[in-house]
Amino acid sequence: MMKRNQLLKWAVVLLVITNVVTIATILYHNYKESVVADSVAINTGAGVNMLNGRFFRQTLGFSEVQMDSFRDINQDFRPYAMDLTFGIDSLKTAMFTELQKAAPDTVVLSNLSEQIGQMHGKLKYGTFHFYLNVKKICSPAQSVELEKAFLPLFKTENITTPNQHRRRGRDNN
Repeated sequence: MMKRNQLLKWAVVLLVITNVVTIATILYHNYKESVVADSVAINTGAGVNMLNGRFFRQTLGFSEVQMDSFRDINQDFRPYAMDLTFGIDSLKTAMFTELQKAAPDTVVLSNLSEQIGQMHGKLKYGTFHFYLNVKKICSPAQSVELEKAFLPLFKTENITTPNQHRRRGRDNN
């Protein structure tokens, strides 16, 4: 009987430790996900650059007052940008699904394309307002670094013109 009680005590201890570790793991992963969700991500073509509070504090050297202002600006922009980005991605998925059909409906594709364009325009509009609001709290030196960080959002896409394509073809011969 004594052995059984000891065995049950150790089983309870083991279960408590397992539960504590499980809860700690869940809390840690929720924290990590919220940190990522609180960031504004931009695709620079060479990867993703996170424009978050840490970036502005480390790269631009924001003071505590500037960080408070940034948090207010970011709190307005982030949900707006995330909603638009999610909407654009959803429309792109719907467009690709339509394209995979044996007989894609060009009216549906045209409407999806137009919606994507409108939402992308809204995202650029919100982005330039975000940029201008952040720039207002920057010193001149910080503005230069801010410009570098935002450049990928506003530079031209890597699209080849017909003349560049022909030239490349000639160069390969």
